[in-house]
Amino acid sequence: MPSPQPPRAVFAMDPVHLPLLFPPPLMERLRRAADIDPEFVVRDFADPAASGALAWAEVLITGWGCPHLDAGALAAAPELRAVLHAAGSVRSLVGEALWAHGVTVSSAVAGNALPVAEYTLAMILLAGKDAFGHRERYRRTHTGPGPAETAGTGNLGRRVGVVGASRVGRRLMELLRPFDLTALLYDPYVSAAEAAGLGAEPVSLEELLRRSDIVTLHAPDIPETRHMLDRARLALVRDGGVLINTARGGLVDHEALTQELVSGRLSAVLDVTEPEPLSAGSPLYRLPNVFLTPHIAGSLGNELARLGVIVVEELERLAEGLPPRHRVRHADLSRVA
Repeated sequence: MPSPQPPRAVFAMDPVHLPLLFPPPLMERLRRAADIDPEFVVRDFADPAASGALAWAEVLITGWGCPHLDAGALAAAPELRAVLHAAGSVRSLVGEALWAHGVTVSSAVAGNALPVAEYTLAMILLAGKDAFGHRERYRRTHTGPGPAETAGTGNLGRRVGVVGASRVGRRLMELLRPFDLTALLYDPYVSAAEAAGLGAEPVSLEELLRRSDIVTLHAPDIPETRHMLDRARLALVRDGGVLINTARGGLVDHEALTQELVSGRLSAVLDVTEPEPLSAGSPLYRLPNVFLTPHIAGSLGNELARLGVIVVEELERLAEGLPPRHRVRHADLSRVA
């Protein structure tokens, strides 16, 4: 009995990401799993030069820079049956037209969760030691801290409030287990028993803010979570508390947070902001109690190959007639990133 033909696939993304997502050995593995031209990448679904490839494609391998898959794109790809996204959220990529066509969607978001959780863990441990504050004081004084300056620091028994048991939030709670830290969790979709299984104490958002030394955000950016940390809730965080945001800037009322940070009452580690990037005049660039990074917590450099591996594995399953392991369902988009 002849073996089935490999699925016909086309890349659709910014080509700059392709070599890191699929380094040579992985690209060879992908080419064994699919009929694909490794040199051809679609940037515009309306481009006449892409029309032949799209008309032929059964699978789109997408990534950062892929245009929105609207009705026009679907009309150009009548054979399309799967979209394998070599990145995180598909929210800006897919729309109602694609779901109506019954196209299978898979995302490498699980692979992107690990570096975000690792970055967050590093920042929690550094914040617990007040590493950023000591760095600033050392720059000014050129002398080490005395006992009075270190009395309130350290990671023994520090309470970490995790907002959102997302993939990142769950991975972070796994990474926290070897340390002498106490995890609190707020997630309205997680039961008390499930939270206990994750190694966290389930609490309300307000209780989490009051009790935590460090608050870290891992909730999705959906209408229900818009500015979930508003002025009133930020005021609940204890004096000297630290906010870490590696999720989305829109989860926090930026004006209220800026006022808290300018006052010096709170500190923050912000990998995402609203807007992104901040205006050149923002005080957050200069405040000693703010550690600001340009959205680097997710996959960078050689970490991108992890996303490529997930896509290739999904493609191999598709070629064997198996369902994807990382399928994204339309109904889930109302409460995930």
